Amino acid sequence: MAAAAASEAADPEGPSGFLGFGPGSRDPSLPRSRRAGGKGARNRKKGWKCSRGPEAKLGRDLDEWMAEMADEMRQLGGPVSEKPDESLFFMDIGSEEKDRKQSRAKEKPLKVDLILQIDSKVPAPKDILAHQVPNAKKLKRKQRLWEKLAEKGVVPRKERLLQERLRKGPVGKTTSAEAGSATSSSRAFYDIWSDSNPLDQVLAGKDTWFLEQTKKKPVKRPGRLLKTPSKLPAVEVIAPGGSYNPSFQAHQALLLQAHEIELKRQKAEQKLAGQLRFPTVDEALTPETIFQEQCEGLLEEDNSGDEEEHGEPSKPAKEDLQAGSSPAPRLPLAAAGEKKTERQRKKEKEAKRLRARELNAKAARLRRQEVFQLRSIGLQVKRWEAELLQRKWAREARREAEADQPKRLGRLKYEDPDLDLQLSTELAESLRTLKPEGSILKDRFKSLQKRNLIEPRERAKFKRKYRLKYVEKRAFRAIT
Repeated sequence: MAAAAASEAADPEGPSGFLGFGPGSRDPSLPRSRRAGGKGARNRKKGWKCSRGPEAKLGRDLDEWMAEMADEMRQLGGPVSEKPDESLFFMDIGSEEKDRKQSRAKEKPLKVDLILQIDSKVPAPKDILAHQVPNAKKLKRKQRLWEKLAEKGVVPRKERLLQERLRKGPVGKTTSAEAGSATSSSRAFYDIWSDSNPLDQVLAGKDTWFLEQTKKKPVKRPGRLLKTPSKLPAVEVIAPGGSYNPSFQAHQALLLQAHEIELKRQKAEQKLAGQLRFPTVDEALTPETIFQEQCEGLLEEDNSGDEEEHGEPSKPAKEDLQAGSSPAPRLPLAAAGEKKTERQRKKEKEAKRLRARELNAKAARLRRQEVFQLRSIGLQVKRWEAELLQRKWAREARREAEADQPKRLGRLKYEDPDLDLQLSTELAESLRTLKPEGSILKDRFKSLQKRNLIEPRERAKFKRKYRLKYVEKRAFRAIT
């Protein structure tokens, strides 16, 4: 009982353990419930999230302030800030009877202390564990040993270091080793990217291969990383018509540009709608039109066949006739399935040698004639070089034009954002009534896409995995 009383007296913030006699009494030291604290039950309107946000708190604070001002008007006849100090403050010198009652109440012990008082004549047993110290004998022997050593002039190391530190006094300047260390607070500032970096001085003079193998030498940055993906500026200046106070001509030019963009968009939508449009009854296919489509091209083939029948040969036939009229000798063909004779083989070989000899003679004659065509050949070479040079210039111009255009980095193609503009009736007369257009976040996101820093993206489509279930809860039923 005494130990419990001592612990209760030592911990006034803990639960008192005292309950009243009423059925609804509770420990006053415990935190107040939601209903008693003014928060209300969770299944009522006062416990909703909308009643517990910053706006609801601001409304409650405003109500309290208005109630306080009403109390001041009712009790004091006006705000406290407007009242003089004499009407608000007075000197309280107290009364003897009141002080006597207060002192008597202070001297009287509490009921809970009277209940917890020891009424037994037998004294409580002594708590031996409360007076025990771990390693008490060892510490006592150690203390006696250091007392004997102190009489001889021997001081412990901890005391010796402390006395030496006090004797030296405050440290003025640090040494060069301490100043060069990374943990020293007195070291000077330096640029870690400069060539005279003190961190790289340790690696100075060492073998390049050793530094590469130990990964202490930084990798050389390739030159292609120094080039920007696009020559476009990070922040583009809008057209003059997009200003808050544009001129009439600049604003009309911007409206015309937006009008042309909208016309192109409408034409594309109409074209797509026309391609996907289902044909009407008048445009639907009939058996006659289907038969006419199936007969397309058949009549021309019949006409050509008639001409051949009437004795007018076609172009391939004419070519065959012309080729047949050439004076090239014809060899007698062997019948199908018969073996060629020795005479026929010799004639074929002789004809092949004669044809090769004629081709070689023709090629030599053409080479001899090319000597007289040097001027025309030179003109052809110059014309060819000029054409190559023009192609090179066209390629460079095309590359320069494509350098400012967004590239195809993903499956989506870059689309220019809508122009931020205001109609003539929406222009503000002053900066105070100016209505901002567009979004800075969207503008920066589109700029990154246009400068080829990120690929064009689209907002992820939300796909619901399960269908929604509608449940009527108790909190909803309470107000309906």
